[in-house]
Amino acid sequence: MPEPERPARTLTDLLWVPVNLLQVTVISLWTAFWITLALLVTLLSGSRRPSLWLARRIWAPGVLALDCQRLTVTGRERLAGLSGALVVANHTSYVDIPVLFAAIPRPLRFVAKRELARIPFLGLYIRAMGMVFLDRQAHQTARTSIGEAAALVRSGELVVTFPEGTRGRDGEVRPFRRGGFAAALDAGAPVVPVGIDGSGNALPARTIRGRPGHIRVTIGEPLPTAPFAPDDRTALAAAAQAAVTALVTELHAAAKTPKGGG
Repeated sequence: MPEPERPARTLTDLLWVPVNLLQVTVISLWTAFWITLALLVTLLSGSRRPSLWLARRIWAPGVLALDCQRLTVTGRERLAGLSGALVVANHTSYVDIPVLFAAIPRPLRFVAKRELARIPFLGLYIRAMGMVFLDRQAHQTARTSIGEAAALVRSGELVVTFPEGTRGRDGEVRPFRRGGFAAALDAGAPVVPVGIDGSGNALPARTIRGRPGHIRVTIGEPLPTAPFAPDDRTALAAAAQAAVTALVTELHAAAKTPKGGG
C-alpha cells in the first residue's frame, strides 16, 4: 500500500525552519544545564527531592516557555489526599514529559524505556532521579522493573507511564499495553488517568516542525484497583484507556470549538 503523500511545505513552513532549529538548540542546552544542576544538587543534598521539585518549578516551565506553549490544567484537586498512585497518560510528543512535570503538583517518577539508559548523560540523570527503566523485550527484567515501580507507589510516590508505548497524534489514543498496570495492582494503589491535548503541535513525532500553541491537560478521577482481580491487568488497562480516551476526546473537541461558539 503506497504511503500517503506529505503535504507540500508552504513559505510559512520554510520560514519556521530556522526558528524551530533555534528552539531545539536552546531547549537542548537548557536541558543539559538542568541535568548538570540536578545531578550536583542531588549529590550535595543527598536527596532527590530538591531536584524533582526544581524540575517541576523551573526546568519544565522553561521548556514550555522556550517552545512558546501555554499550559492549562484542570483536575489538580483530584490528587488531594492521594498517596501513591500509577499515573497514565496519552503520549504525542517529547514535550509530554515537561508538560506532566509542570501540570502535576507532586514529584514524579517516570517509567523510561531501557534504551534511554544507553545515552550517557541522560541515562545517568534518569538513574540519579530514581526513575524506573523498563525493557519490554526482556520478560524477567520487565518483571523486576514492575516490582520497582510498585515499591515506589507503595512508598507514596506518583509513578508515570505512557501505556501506548509510542507517540501518537493529538486527539487519538492508541491501545494501552497492560504490563505496567501490574505495578498498581501489586501495590493496591489507584490509577490516575491524565489526558493531554495540543502537545503534538508543539513538537510532533519524528520532526521538529513545532508551532506556538496551547496545551491542555485534564487530571481525571483516580480509578481504584480494589474492584479488579490481583492479576487482571487486561481489565484495568481497558478501564484506564477508556478514562484517558474520554478526557482526550473532550479536550480535543474543546480545542477545536471557536471561542464563543457552541
